[in-house]
Amino acid sequence: MKRLPIPDDVTGDEIDKSVRQELLSLPKTLADDVARNLVMVAQLIDEDPERAYEYSRVALRLASRVAAVREAAGFAAYASQKYSEALAEFRAARRMTGHNELWPLMADCERGLGRPEKALAMAGAPEVNKLDKAGQVEMRLVAAGARRDMGQLDAAILTLQGPELASNSSHAWTARLRYAYADALLAAEREDEAREWFAKTVESDKDGATDASDRLAELDGVEFVDAFDEDDEDEKVEKSQASASETRDEAPAFDEQDEDVDLDGEDDDLHGEDDEPADARASTETESESEPKAESEARDKGDQDSTGDKGAKE
Repeated sequence: MKRLPIPDDVTGDEIDKSVRQELLSLPKTLADDVARNLVMVAQLIDEDPERAYEYSRVALRLASRVAAVREAAGFAAYASQKYSEALAEFRAARRMTGHNELWPLMADCERGLGRPEKALAMAGAPEVNKLDKAGQVEMRLVAAGARRDMGQLDAAILTLQGPELASNSSHAWTARLRYAYADALLAAEREDEAREWFAKTVESDKDGATDASDRLAELDGVEFVDAFDEDDEDEKVEKSQASASETRDEAPAFDEQDEDVDLDGEDDDLHGEDDEPADARASTETESESEPKAESEARDKGDQDSTGDKGAKE
């Protein structure tokens, strides 16, 4: 038989005492093995239902005659949307115990199998009267879901109405009942009423079991920005700036005295005039310097001639 890896710190003692009591009918080594697999089912069923299902199958092969094992296998299959297997395991567990707690889940499996009429029939069966308050509310939720499956929105809304919905007291099932009612109202395009009941759901949902707060914000037109996306964008900007800085640091510094630097493919020609021979530049500079002197001497001579002319006239 294939065994799945189980962490060493999982001892099996973590399971409920009532389940442990049922396992006493097994040899101790086998009971411990089954218990450890059941612990893995409980730990994984919410975050990784498929993996939890695999551990439940191991426990089922080891102890299929234990009702708690059949029930755990049913829950794991239900969480994995394997409704046919889940229904079979729930029925087996019910036969073994004679209890009706699993009746609403069995009805919901019928919904999952595309048989909402069967679920509604179970909602009206005598077994429902034997359920506690939590079980009856659960059955009402399943029945309302079946009505919606059949396109009967108004009937679904009426099914959810009752003293449990209107009660100001809070129970484990209060948030889920109010949420289902708000969702049905919204599906029926009764938006104002839906908003009111989503708000009431938020008030009673202390553990955040529903996404009522998000639904309420959506109705109010509030948009949420993912902080992780902003962090990623900031990280990209920082990386881009760091890359640009590294590029600047790695670029060679220009030395004005280095005549071998080639800018834009122009060797030793920074301004397009440096190719002129040194002698020619010297000659040009001499001529440029001599021109002002010649002009100055001419002006001085002219002034002298002009003075001489004035003296002659006088």
